Formats: sequence, C-alpha cells, structure tokens
Amino acid sequence: MLVRDAMSTVILTLGPAHTLRQAACLMSGRRVGAAVVLDPDHSGIGILTERDILNSIGAGHDPDRESVGAHTTNNVVFCTPEATVAEAAEAMAIGGFRHLIVLEDGGPVGIVSVRDVIRSQVRTRRRIAA
Repeated sequence: MLVRDAMSTVILTLGPAHTLRQAACLMSGRRVGAAVVLDPDHSGIGILTERDILNSIGAGHDPDRESVGAHTTNNVVFCTPEATVAEAAEAMAIGGFRHLIVLEDGGPVGIVSVRDVIRSQVRTRRRIAA
C-alpha cells in the first residue's frame, strides 16, 4: 500500500508566531496531532506535534507566551505519496517520531501518522482474510 492511500489530507498549517495555546486549540478543533509550520522568513517546512506542546507545558512554559516557532522541529523527515506505508513506518521507527509530512512538488499534500499506518495494515489484513 502507498502512503497516498493511507495519509490524511487534512493539513493544519501554522505560522511561527502563533502561540502554543492557539496551536493546541486549532489542533484539537481539527482533531490532528501535528501541524505543518510555514515560516515566510525562512525556507523549509517544520512540524509541531502534540508532544512538543506537552513537553513545553510540562517544562513549566506558559502556552500563551510560548511561540510555535520556538518549539518547531525544522530538521523534518519527509516522504512522498508514492512511498510505501512500510517505508514510512520504517522512517518513523528509526527516527522515533509519529508523523511524517508528505511532500509533492515541494509542498505538503498530507501527513501520515502511526495511526494511519496501523489503519492501513488492518485494512490490508481484512482484504486478505476476505
């Protein structure tokens, strides 16, 4: 199965000036665990995850004062829609993260999560069993 068949195309995009509270509210409202961070002043794409927000709050930071930019991961591992789900799962396992931004033609077209990988495997097993 390919990543394009498993990924979520619901992409929340944030800027680095958003506060962590704003990010958390938007992520909760969209029911996503990660957001793509686009900074017009810097090239590249970053990612902010629910874990980044939890780590900041756990460290005693004020989510109304902390910026998304201060907690964004910028050295992001990406995949393409044509990658296999197994390749995406391997990249996540090796890197120790739960989300991969899916890029096509230089821009984000989706996010694949560990949950998406599990769902795709369940679907595949059901098809094989049927």
